[in-house]
Amino acid sequence: MNTAPDEKNQPKQSREAAIWPTLQAHDAVALIDFLVDTVGFLRTAVYQDGNRVAHAQLDWPEGGGIMLGSYDPETKRWCLEPGTFGAYVVTDHVDALYERLAAAGVRVLRPVEDQEYGSRDFAIADPEGNKWSFGTYRGEPRPATD
Repeated sequence: MNTAPDEKNQPKQSREAAIWPTLQAHDAVALIDFLVDTVGFLRTAVYQDGNRVAHAQLDWPEGGGIMLGSYDPETKRWCLEPGTFGAYVVTDHVDALYERLAAAGVRVLRPVEDQEYGSRDFAIADPEGNKWSFGTYRGEPRPATD
């Protein structure tokens, strides 16, 4: 089943250059469902053959996204073992997201709290053991260029 966007019916959105974190999963289909249905990522593209996911792109509604697929031991030189990934995801909806994930029984690693550097954030683990932190910190502004 391929769920790539239909080019004819989709509005074109420009993207700035970005970094796309990647990961592999023992059960990529289940991880995609968790990240979309429970956490709130958008299922932008999924290319799969049965239960094997060759490539998936999940976008975060507030910007950015990740790419993932089924674990393939032959790619160890390139990809991390399932459960060893970590990411920080920026959101303006920290408290609502935390409450929704906690109510859904997601494993909370760190409850929502204010940080001394100005962020409000929390951390969870997904079913594969990957660590996800969600917070308001958008990074420091880039220095002006001459």
